Amino acid sequence: MQTERYRESYDFDASDADVILVTGGGYPTEIRAHRCVLTAASPFFRDVFSLPQPPSLPSYSPSTSDAHIPRIPIPETREVFTKLLSYVYPIPRPIISSLDELSCLLAAALKYDFITAVEALRGMLVSPGYLKENPLRVYGIASSFDLEEEAKIASRHTLSINLLDTPLCDEMRHISAYPYQKLIHLHRARAKAAAELIKPPRSLKCPQCNSCGHGLYGSPKWWNEFANKAKAELAVRPTTEGIFDNMEFLRSTCTSGCPRCPMSLLEAGPLLMDLKKQIDDLPATI
Repeated sequence: MQTERYRESYDFDASDADVILVTGGGYPTEIRAHRCVLTAASPFFRDVFSLPQPPSLPSYSPSTSDAHIPRIPIPETREVFTKLLSYVYPIPRPIISSLDELSCLLAAALKYDFITAVEALRGMLVSPGYLKENPLRVYGIASSFDLEEEAKIASRHTLSINLLDTPLCDEMRHISAYPYQKLIHLHRARAKAAAELIKPPRSLKCPQCNSCGHGLYGSPKWWNEFANKAKAELAVRPTTEGIFDNMEFLRSTCTSGCPRCPMSLLEAGPLLMDLKKQIDDLPATI
């Protein structure tokens, strides 16, 4: 409760401010800030303050007492910039509730080179919640800002989606064809490599399928069904999540087999787990 009161009470209107940032966004407002904080947090502002400053305010200044304070116009809105400053001032950090808001803050943090804010926002971008819900959007944001490490992390999580059947998102509009092509190549190369690992082991048998006739040396019926369905699934989502971690998927491979196939599948558990590990060990990032 005390933290919330402190967050609400600090509105960047300090009387001892020695620089005024005039925000944009259609309704200009003032952010009263401190040079020492801005220069310590941002090489951009360090360079700005190294330039000769005007000795007085323009005639539109609302207060003659501020005549000695330099005014710096910025295009960002007050909401965006005060949240950004919350990462460099000794006050509680803001609550970021969406990727849209995070992307906007990250753009401003990179523009003004607020190093602490950039690092914090980069970490937030690849948080588990965003990666699970919107891995493609995270990849698009990371790629648009040339954040290579975050793009790699996000690319791994895109393996669980059907890349070519996913609705378009605005973030992908702002990246070049190269990072998108890299992502497509990752999906295709991994799907192909995974499919090549699905080979019928000689030791795999079903008491009924392989008990007589031409099936003696072949694979159990359930394996053939499993192999076909697994390759089809990997072609659109090159990850083991929808195959080995999905009991319904495994159960469906026995529907066209013999009555003994379910038992054969259960006995093949160690073999399937080994296959899963081999697929999981394939390159999984751009």
